[in-house]
Amino acid sequence: MVFSSLTFLYLFLPLAVIPYFLWKNRVYRNVLLLILSLLFYSWGEPKYVVMMLAATAVSYFGGLGMSSLKDRPRGKKAVFVITISLVVLNLLVFKYLNFFWDNFSRLVSSDWTIPQIALPIGISFYTFQILSYVIDLYFGRVALQRNFFYLLLYISFFPQLIAGPIVRYSTIETEILHRRESWEDVEAGLKRFIVGLSKKVLIANNVAAIAEMIYSGNQTIYGTAMYWLASLAYTMQIYFDFSGYSDMAIGLGRMFGFHFLENFNYPYLSRSATEFWRRWHISLSSWFRDYIYIPLGGSKVGKAKWVRNILVVWGLTGFWHGAEWNFILWGLYYAILLVMEKFFLGRILEKLPSPLRWLYAFFVVNLGWVLFNRTDFGDLSHALHTMFVWQDTSLSLVISANSEILLALLFIPLAFFFSFPVLQTRPKPKGVVGVFVEDMVYGLLFLLCILFIVSSVYNPFIYFRF
Repeated sequence: MVFSSLTFLYLFLPLAVIPYFLWKNRVYRNVLLLILSLLFYSWGEPKYVVMMLAATAVSYFGGLGMSSLKDRPRGKKAVFVITISLVVLNLLVFKYLNFFWDNFSRLVSSDWTIPQIALPIGISFYTFQILSYVIDLYFGRVALQRNFFYLLLYISFFPQLIAGPIVRYSTIETEILHRRESWEDVEAGLKRFIVGLSKKVLIANNVAAIAEMIYSGNQTIYGTAMYWLASLAYTMQIYFDFSGYSDMAIGLGRMFGFHFLENFNYPYLSRSATEFWRRWHISLSSWFRDYIYIPLGGSKVGKAKWVRNILVVWGLTGFWHGAEWNFILWGLYYAILLVMEKFFLGRILEKLPSPLRWLYAFFVVNLGWVLFNRTDFGDLSHALHTMFVWQDTSLSLVISANSEILLALLFIPLAFFFSFPVLQTRPKPKGVVGVFVEDMVYGLLFLLCILFIVSSVYNPFIYFRF
């Protein structure tokens, strides 16, 4: 089930909101959210609920074990290592085993095969949430959660379960039992949800059509200009797709009294790759910073070790996104950029006018999304070659192949416009009339989204496959 489906909007969400606010008892409300979260996850993949329950049980009993051994450091550490290992092993088997085996088979020229293992949806996200709980508990940054079902609610809570943001237990530790819902939160959360839905349905889905037409179309008719257009379309698609999901998740959480941290801060404003990763997928970059980069020594080490730390973190960041070589290449691409900006490129950029710094950042980010998007190295090679070695495009053949591209092109400037904080400076509505007009705008946006959902082809969220 996805947030941008009619099933969710007209069936699941009302069934969640109405009884939730009819019940005043906190325990009943939490039970309802837990049941609905498990239903939400099992809607498309019921068998994988068992796996999530097992991973939660490992973290729960691991937490109990560490707590009981708090006066025995060696025993506590042993339980910690075992718990972490089991949780990570679950991710390795279901997400990476086929990748490792296929590459090993090629290396030794073996034709042995193993059954293809389907990737459980959301496994990367809920695994990192489990790990944050276990690690923070070990180091005393959070208290032990003795109620298994409350821990399961944290891990399985439907707004952020499938594609983030990665919510740390410390963020909602007190809100599980002591949150205070208000109609102001419900209103703000609903508006945030509508903004995210609009990003996904009105912008992401439409610019996605351009990238899909070109990348999957007849390569002989698409020249250099069209491949740059495809890269730009995908750059906009992935931002509005993922930030739209995060907006919806944050909005839904707020409706139920949970306050998740922001996951995006207008990343295409960035004037360097370093700044980009302070603004993009903040919950993931901060997770790697706090649990991998800093424990390795961060930047408080010699230059050689710092470079090692960057390579490790960004290699893992790329690999986290998918069991394909292009994701590792994408991660290392950013590692090289960050090292270059740290050692010399950053000083050069600081001397340039702001527009040139922005052009540099947008160019390297846009190029990075090509590496990220094309999992097949043959397709990737062709895309990069066409982008940098000029080839003419026959517009008549392009239009005859798919005339819908002309309509989709109208959404590119719209995407550019709304990728910047142009609406953040708008004056707040004043008086009854101002509030009414604003509410009407949100209502019309929602109705427009429904029209697009009804008339368009189903398009899943990009980050569902991670």
